[in-house]
Amino acid sequence: MNDDSIRAFLAFEIPDQVKEQLASAQGEMRHELPKSRWTHPQGWHLTLKFLGEVERPTLADLAAELAPRIRGLGAVPVKLEKTGFFPSLMRPRVAWVGGTADGVDKVVAAVEEAAEKAGFERERRQWSVHLTQARLKAQWPKDAVDRFLEWGENLGLERFTCREAVLFSSDLQPTGAVYTALERFSLE
Repeated sequence: MNDDSIRAFLAFEIPDQVKEQLASAQGEMRHELPKSRWTHPQGWHLTLKFLGEVERPTLADLAAELAPRIRGLGAVPVKLEKTGFFPSLMRPRVAWVGGTADGVDKVVAAVEEAAEKAGFERERRQWSVHLTQARLKAQWPKDAVDRFLEWGENLGLERFTCREAVLFSSDLQPTGAVYTALERFSLE
């Protein structure tokens, strides 16, 4: 990476109180599961689009395209209420918490349109509400997969509302990525 480029992504922030609820709920359960690389609450967010290494002028172009496209689309209520795995239950590699986000499809479409206009490729996969919890070092046995899914059925996290999309930089450090908000784009 050079000084003119930034590793970046667009995301919704998770409110601190929801992060605290989730971290507390996760505390005991994660010790019952096989060793994995668990994510840290300060890094939790709902990624709308990963951009990768981007030149600063391209980020400025994206910001100029994005702001008018998403303003007025309306806030997005989010409820994190289930768990799952990527790529599948049969081959779990990433454990996540997911849920619903009413009205997010309009936001994701606007993000993709703005990104394409600024020179980014469209995402081929359909966007889903997911908050990465752990990257599995080795495939978990069925009982561990079942335990994580069972835990997800009883989360009871409070609903929250996303009123802006945030452009973040991601600085990879030996202790993990450090995310910095660069710009905020109102949905209202």
